[in-house]
Amino acid sequence: MVDYILAQRLADGGFNCERDRCGARHSSLHSTISVLEGMLEYGRRGYAYRAAELEQAAVAAREFILQHRLFRSDHTGAIINPSFLRLSYPARWFYDILRGLDYFGSAGAGYDPRMQDALDVLLQKRRKDGAWPLQARHAGQVHFDMETPGQPSRWNTLRALRVLRRLGQLDQIPPM
Repeated sequence: MVDYILAQRLADGGFNCERDRCGARHSSLHSTISVLEGMLEYGRRGYAYRAAELEQAAVAAREFILQHRLFRSDHTGAIINPSFLRLSYPARWFYDILRGLDYFGSAGAGYDPRMQDALDVLLQKRRKDGAWPLQARHAGQVHFDMETPGQPSRWNTLRALRVLRRLGQLDQIPPM
């Protein structure tokens, strides 16, 4: 699997699941975040096979996401896809800014000024009750529905607070 993943890297540093099927030449935020999360867990489990190459690939993939300021075109600055700004849980294979920020915090990558647009959007989504909402639900089997779209989300609130803490941005939360 590691050999396959490393062979799938694109020239821009990221990954795209359409590479083999359609010959994609530009990476996808959806695919790149999924691969990054997998590589992070692989390393945390203590596996060493091609670990140095995986870390190099992770650095390049993180740079790919940062070049897009987590949700913007690296060419025009326009929002790539409005769904990237909707907070979902569980994410499944879908990318959104909270998932991206959560990865960076979890990986110990630290704050980068190119994250600020996404952090600003995240802070603006905080509700008056102090919680962050569930804004999107992706199709797929669940054992039970925990939260309702449009309502406060315990999971998104936990993740948002964790992101802000890990990236040193807790002081950016306006008082209620």
